[in-house]
Amino acid sequence: RYLSKMATLIQKWWRGYLRRKNFREVVEVEKYFLKFSNVYFLQIQKTWRGYYVRKYIHNFYALKKYLKAVSVNNELVRYELQEYAEMKENEEKMKDLEKKEKEKKYQARKMHYLLSTEQIPGVYNSPFRKSPDPMELLLRQSKPLTHRKQQVKSPFADELYGWPTCKEPPDFVTSLPVLPADRQKPQGPFRDPAEVLQQRYKPVEPTLRVRESMYSSPAKAREPTGGEEWRNPIHDNQFLPFSSYHKNYEKYEPSLFKSGKYGQEAYGTKYFREVYPKKWIADK
Repeated sequence: RYLSKMATLIQKWWRGYLRRKNFREVVEVEKYFLKFSNVYFLQIQKTWRGYYVRKYIHNFYALKKYLKAVSVNNELVRYELQEYAEMKENEEKMKDLEKKEKEKKYQARKMHYLLSTEQIPGVYNSPFRKSPDPMELLLRQSKPLTHRKQQVKSPFADELYGWPTCKEPPDFVTSLPVLPADRQKPQGPFRDPAEVLQQRYKPVEPTLRVRESMYSSPAKAREPTGGEEWRNPIHDNQFLPFSSYHKNYEKYEPSLFKSGKYGQEAYGTKYFREVYPKKWIADK
């Protein structure tokens, strides 16, 4: 019985060893097959992906055709831009030449008094030169500048708004601006926007003094009365209305209490400190 038990144990170990050995061989074969297949799978995938990308994604011939078209378009654009730049440069040169010519003509008209006469040669026509200066020829062709006539100011030019009769003021705003329909009313005790606009664009209503001209007959009749009012008053003290009573138009005159020798003590306005100048380090 003991021998049978030992034989069973030995057979169990031996069968386990054989099974493990067989399993290791199967695993090694499987690893080798996977490694071998991966190498060929990678080559197949690499070849297929390259073919697919070259044919459908990055087509070499299509890209070459596109780049050729882009280069041709760039050449055309570059040529047009160069022509445009040359045209602009020529225009700028023509403008500069015209400006210089105008300036030369203006200077020639301005300095027309330097033109030489039959008796006296001018500045630009020196007798020591074989031919006169080009400026001399330009002075001969140009005309002298004409002086501008000053406009005579009309005595009625200072009238308000240039009204000849001043019967009614002009309407500066013919119609009030229209408010947007979707405008929301602001929160708070504010006035109606239409009322505010009506007050803002209210027409000007000048007084009678502003309406009439300073050269009208009532204004001329009032001139001697103004001189009499200035001559007849007894004193020159101006009457101050109650609205300007608080304004100090006259010089302040202190009272006898404050203007006397024994005035009010400087309590609260000055500081009383003991000062010892001998203990100061500096002069100040």
